[in-house]
Amino acid sequence: MASGLPSTDEDVFSRAAVLDARAVDDRLRELAPVVWLNREDIALLGRWEHVSEGLRDWETFSNTSRPWHDPNSVRPEILLTDDPPRHGQVRTIVGSALSPRHLKVMEEHFRKIADEQVDALLARSGQEIDAVADITAPFVHKVLPDIIGMPDKGRGQMSAFGHAVWATMGPMNELFHEAMAGAEPLLEWAAWACAREQLDPDSLGMHMYLAADRGEITEAEAHLLVMTILSAGADTTVITMANAIRAFCQFPDQWKALQAEPGLLRNAFDEALRWDSPSRMAGRITMKDVEIEGHVIPAGTRCGLMFAAANRDPRKWADPERFDIRRDLKGQLGWGYGIHSCVGRTLAQLEADALFGALIERIDRFEAAGDPEWWITTIGHGPAKLPIRFRAA
Repeated sequence: MASGLPSTDEDVFSRAAVLDARAVDDRLRELAPVVWLNREDIALLGRWEHVSEGLRDWETFSNTSRPWHDPNSVRPEILLTDDPPRHGQVRTIVGSALSPRHLKVMEEHFRKIADEQVDALLARSGQEIDAVADITAPFVHKVLPDIIGMPDKGRGQMSAFGHAVWATMGPMNELFHEAMAGAEPLLEWAAWACAREQLDPDSLGMHMYLAADRGEITEAEAHLLVMTILSAGADTTVITMANAIRAFCQFPDQWKALQAEPGLLRNAFDEALRWDSPSRMAGRITMKDVEIEGHVIPAGTRCGLMFAAANRDPRKWADPERFDIRRDLKGQLGWGYGIHSCVGRTLAQLEADALFGALIERIDRFEAAGDPEWWITTIGHGPAKLPIRFRAA
């Protein structure tokens, strides 16, 4: 144990804790500015001030190692586990592929698919549906692989593949082993589908291989980058969109406000990220001793910077449990912060613009039809199933 830090013996990554993740994480945030997990031998920071500073200060809180870090993990080991200067070099490759020309093509495709899928959905007005399985996942699992340039074969495995990848970010506990059981065919599919020979020639994925041709990265690193885009861009967007729908069920006045002012859509999506972030935490390792409110985290300590708890920190956010599409979201951490802020942010926003733009025009209101079934994974958080009804406009 790091000497002198407030500590807990609680298993905050158990099945019970995952099912009650909001309350567990908020309790840890309020326990102390730094909390040592005796079971895991890591330090957790949950208050907005310290989490945002830790994300910003990559020289102190390095991304090159983290809790449960395994360089042989099935999780793609590039971009997410780099610090400058390498991180900037790789990030630039992804960013350059998202040129205005390519983004315009992507936006048009997103809107076309959103219109088609929402038009088909209208026949189910008044019926109970699953907002994840029937709205958000079909959309993201269609448009994301489309722009990556992947073949159609095997796309039905995207949810299971994402579940296996997310499991590697947490401890190797019971939930990890459940997720990894039978994961090998999923990983083989993803590796095959993200290979150069499978991709469309003018796709986002192929741009990673063109960077390898220019000598900016290796062929193997290009493959890892394509898999990173697939694994990082799917579940987070599916869940954040589902959380937005869940929020509109709980706060119907906010759906009416968005219909009245569609220009607030980007802010509404950001508020969904703040209100219930799809990632509980990001891992880092301290490169020197860090003092936080009189508590010293020694150099070499693996830490968890708790996105979700910080995004609900009442020291930063007034009435944090309320979903408010007009909220000032400066400092919202759902996209990350600093040099490791989400490089795919523009893509996710374009997806949200398209899907919710179509929903605003066609759906009068959303209603809860039962309690959510939570995603049973340790670090990710959100509804795996979300029973709702909607009324067509």
